[in-house]
Amino acid sequence: FYDGKRFAFASELKAIETALAPAGLATDQTALYDFLGYRYVPAPKTLYRHCFKLLPGHTLSYDPASGAASEPRPHWRLETAATRDGITADDAAEELREIIDESVRDQMIADVPLGFFLSGGIDSSVVVAAATAAGGRVETFSIGFDSDEVSETPFARLVAEHFGTAHHEKILSQAGAQDLLPSLKEWFDEPFADESALPTFLVSSIARERVTVVLTGDGGDEVFGGYKTYDRFARYAEWPSWPQVFDRGVARLRRRLHRRNPVNRFLRVLEMGLSSDVALWSKIMHGMSHDAKAKYRNEFGLGKDYDDWWHYRQYWRDDLPLRTRLQYIDFHTFLPGLVLTKVDRTSMAVSLEARVPLLSRRLIEFSFSLPETIRYYGDQSKGILRHAYRDILPQPILERRKKGFGVPRYYLGDLGEGMPLPEHILRELFLEPDRGDTGDARQSA
Repeated sequence: FYDGKRFAFASELKAIETALAPAGLATDQTALYDFLGYRYVPAPKTLYRHCFKLLPGHTLSYDPASGAASEPRPHWRLETAATRDGITADDAAEELREIIDESVRDQMIADVPLGFFLSGGIDSSVVVAAATAAGGRVETFSIGFDSDEVSETPFARLVAEHFGTAHHEKILSQAGAQDLLPSLKEWFDEPFADESALPTFLVSSIARERVTVVLTGDGGDEVFGGYKTYDRFARYAEWPSWPQVFDRGVARLRRRLHRRNPVNRFLRVLEMGLSSDVALWSKIMHGMSHDAKAKYRNEFGLGKDYDDWWHYRQYWRDDLPLRTRLQYIDFHTFLPGLVLTKVDRTSMAVSLEARVPLLSRRLIEFSFSLPETIRYYGDQSKGILRHAYRDILPQPILERRKKGFGVPRYYLGDLGEGMPLPEHILRELFLEPDRGDTGDARQSA
């Protein structure tokens, strides 16, 4: 927090609230509006004016004598030049295994009990593979659901049995998910709308019963290119684009139709296909659209020229190959803003330290130095990672398609017909539904 007179810093907003007291903090209405589009409050903003998130890879200096704070300065930037043009897939795979082994060994150093999150996906399986190669007892933890639609526990068990880990799992029920939903406010201190925070909290809870530190597979999708959204964007990017006014007209027409109406679905595809660049990316990332947020622009006093997608736009790189471009934007937005925030806050809510070996600096720089043909070896997501572990991981894990760590929508209860989760979180946890003004958003419903 810095307003030119007072300076305070902490790892969580609740500490700033305690230091300055509610009367010393004012809600940033643009942050509430941005949350509806991104599902988190994008850095450097927070819920409050004059209170900022320090961007990853940045430093800030404060002089107590003068009371002056510097502008944040980067001390590291992600380089995207493909400098390893001549490398073969086999050589890249061998080097990749060495780097992952080194990163996992380094992050296994602890003077307290240590374990591993195991989802059954390729990323966490790779981390467990490296850990077992390092020797010693490996404890793994998984969370499942009482719905075969999303539960990955069979794949997690397969990996645990393959590597002989001491495996523990817990099942999340629909009732359990609904009971946990209000905790999002306590965990994150500001609006946050990723339902996978609920199972992440539970797997952290069962891990904390046995260990104090866990290693996770987070970051693998951004570093190696694992999201299905990249291929989806590529397909729609081949369509012609249309003026934004048509986009808004179709959105208004869709609002009159039930979301399961075939015409509504057709219009949704049309709306996606005829968008381009940042506008298309925002739709693929499932944020509330400009038109859907219209009432909030009025409620929060924002001008019509407010840029809904400034956060994406500042990292949009037309000079990069398409998949690398999307990895780059995910690395700077979705990864720190949603993924790592989710894991950090829910794990620390039970005093569990989560470490991310797939986000070591050396590993990040190595992956982005590879040409896309190697990173996406075989023209598949995480191609080089799959190639590197082709004789190490069970075949069903290598052949699995990416599956998000979410929960079924019906687990969250009745959010209202078609109401997006961000809007539900904002209304139920951060705004009094019977008030409708733009005062202190910290008062709960």
